[in-house]
Amino acid sequence: MRILGIDYGNARAGIAITDELKITAQGLRTINHNGNDKILLSELDKIIDQYEIETIVVGMPLHMNGDMSERAEITQKFIHKLKCKYNKINIVSQDERLTTVQAYRTMNDLQIDKKRKKELVDTISAVYILESYMNR
Repeated sequence: MRILGIDYGNARAGIAITDELKITAQGLRTINHNGNDKILLSELDKIIDQYEIETIVVGMPLHMNGDMSERAEITQKFIHKLKCKYNKINIVSQDERLTTVQAYRTMNDLQIDKKRKKELVDTISAVYILESYMNR
């Protein structure tokens, strides 16, 4: 059984997953859903079946002062969809403040080119969200 991390965005969702022992988190992929949650849920079905997911952690984009952002409200609606569809899986949110900043710093340190950064940022952010959850 594994834990799945999701960085949920308007057009893309970064996906990260733990190893079977839940010691490490690694990026799995970015799902381009273009605002269509049905596409995202369909792709999540495949991942959940393949990896036997026991918990889903969704990044919650709060303002720096901790208040709910407009994006956080949209994310809460997505979490509700997840809870309805996957009612046997534990679904939680995790503060994701500054994960995108961390992701860009990591990519800058690795000297990843600009085009590739756009493809990777959501997946790397999902890894940071999942690691934060695992460390709390």
